[in-house]
Amino acid sequence: MESYLFDWANLLLRWVHVITAIAWVGSSFYFVFLDSSLTPPVDEDLKKQGVSGELWAVHGGGFYHPVKFNVSPPKLPEHLHWFYWESYTTWMTGFALFTVSYLWSASTYLIDKSLMDWQPAAAIAVALSFLAVFWLLYDAICRFFGQSKNGDAIVGALVLVLVCVASWLACHWFAGRAAFLLVGAMIATAMSANVFFWIIPGQKKVIASIKAGEPVDPIHGKRGKQRSVHNTYFTLPVIFSMLSNHYSFTWNHPQNWLVLILMMFAGAAIRQFFVMRHGWKLGRNRHPLPYALVGVAAIAAVMVWLKPAPASATAAAPPAKAVSYADVHKVLEQRCYMCHGAQVQMKNVRLDSPGALKQHAQSVYQQAVVTKLMPMNNSTGITDAERALIGQWFHGGAKTQ
Repeated sequence: MESYLFDWANLLLRWVHVITAIAWVGSSFYFVFLDSSLTPPVDEDLKKQGVSGELWAVHGGGFYHPVKFNVSPPKLPEHLHWFYWESYTTWMTGFALFTVSYLWSASTYLIDKSLMDWQPAAAIAVALSFLAVFWLLYDAICRFFGQSKNGDAIVGALVLVLVCVASWLACHWFAGRAAFLLVGAMIATAMSANVFFWIIPGQKKVIASIKAGEPVDPIHGKRGKQRSVHNTYFTLPVIFSMLSNHYSFTWNHPQNWLVLILMMFAGAAIRQFFVMRHGWKLGRNRHPLPYALVGVAAIAAVMVWLKPAPASATAAAPPAKAVSYADVHKVLEQRCYMCHGAQVQMKNVRLDSPGALKQHAQSVYQQAVVTKLMPMNNSTGITDAERALIGQWFHGGAKTQ
């Protein structure tokens, strides 16, 4: 029953998390597009009001005319919409999902004893420290270098180094799937912290100055814009790390940390293409196609690198003798029944009877032989020979008689 309830918690939290993430990413992408597509106002009245840019758009059968005021509008409207709950709810649901999926069962999902044989409490503490330490170091980089000459380039280079180091450490300390997700959660935490500690407080200070009739310090707008731009470049790398847990060929690779870095780099490069494309259409910068090509080339290189070796003639040949249920039962009894037996049925899967095994034969083959996801993090020490035995049994008809 506990496993069943955790499956429901995982499903519902994942559902809410995806919904709120779509809202946050959607608003982020829209405002980046809006900022990059604004043109100087033509109407003299808009110029007198302090409008620095405008955009005409058509959508859903109507026309829209958003304008942006340089520093502050002449008068605050009665209703002002804030964009922050999308960020906060995305982080809260994501952290809850990470807790249910990984931290709650750290010994199963977070720890790979072949990498680090530590206690669950220590693994959880280190995993949580990734979220906090990355934010503190990233924030320090932005504070010290963000406003300097060539600040954007310096910050970008240092943050890249920071992400690379964190990726290497995570993949050498934690199980591969957990490591990829942890790096994504780490970056996503910095994104939400940007909103909580910088973007929203800066906007509140601007509004307070306007209400008090005081001059508005433009630094708040500049800082908010800087952190918003960082967030948009973080978006695609984070989404990749979240999706990668479904594809074991990425995080199961011996150099999985490099796979993660290259794919996140590709995502950031492709995002750069879309960001600059808006300005290019208005003649503000050169064509951004090289960024997209670099990202696509990085993905193509990873695809070639991870391509599985062709099966040898020996491996493709049929086994010398058929593998019986008794043969495969010995392997499953030693490697699988502790999680899928009479006492525990993880994911509501039980394998300790001929009928149950027959029902789940396809899944057993897929999980234990093809993707090698099970046993989780190979916690029971199944060997390649035993996986091959299961494969021979499956290809021989998965007989249980």
